[in-house]
Amino acid sequence: MNKWLVTVSIALVFAASGAQSAGDAEAGKGKSTACMACHGPDGNSLNAQWPKLAGQHPKYIEKQIRDFKSGARKDPLMTAQAAPLADQDIADLAAYFSSQKKTMGTAAADKAELGESLYRAGNAGTGVSACMACHGPSGAGNPDANFPALAGQHAIYTEKALKDFRSAARTNDTSQMMQGVIARMTDAEIAAVAQYIQGLNK
Repeated sequence: MNKWLVTVSIALVFAASGAQSAGDAEAGKGKSTACMACHGPDGNSLNAQWPKLAGQHPKYIEKQIRDFKSGARKDPLMTAQAAPLADQDIADLAAYFSSQKKTMGTAAADKAELGESLYRAGNAGTGVSACMACHGPSGAGNPDANFPALAGQHAIYTEKALKDFRSAARTNDTSQMMQGVIARMTDAEIAAVAQYIQGLNK
């Protein structure tokens, strides 16, 4: 009986998410002017402090914008940008940026080996889970579970995001999964895996 209830609950969650307004990429392009200054016209930011949005799963982009709007994720600049957006605006922007092709980077040679080991196998000695368990061997993420695509993301941005999860400056991850994983990672491990992700080409 309990298994049946869990199955039904999961199905209802996916059905609800599917019932949201579909995004229009062309409309999103027209609404993206304010986003371009930081994230680039095609979602490939030139400043490594700001994330690439190109090719990211639309539902993940939508969740982040809504979290900025609600205060569940905190950033003064993004909160101000998200505040006036209606649900359809958010869906349209997500559709546009997800339809763009992400540019890929390269990993720092002195960090790539450790980064790959952590990404693919974790650290059994300290209980750090492998990143690919949720984000996939190629860094493509898992759209059904709303786990983001990581491949090619700026190392500087990824490193900050991971440290924010570790310090609980960022807490909008599902069931605090990321906080639990990152709590056991050292600064050196975070830097290495961020570099590996930057150079991870699908």
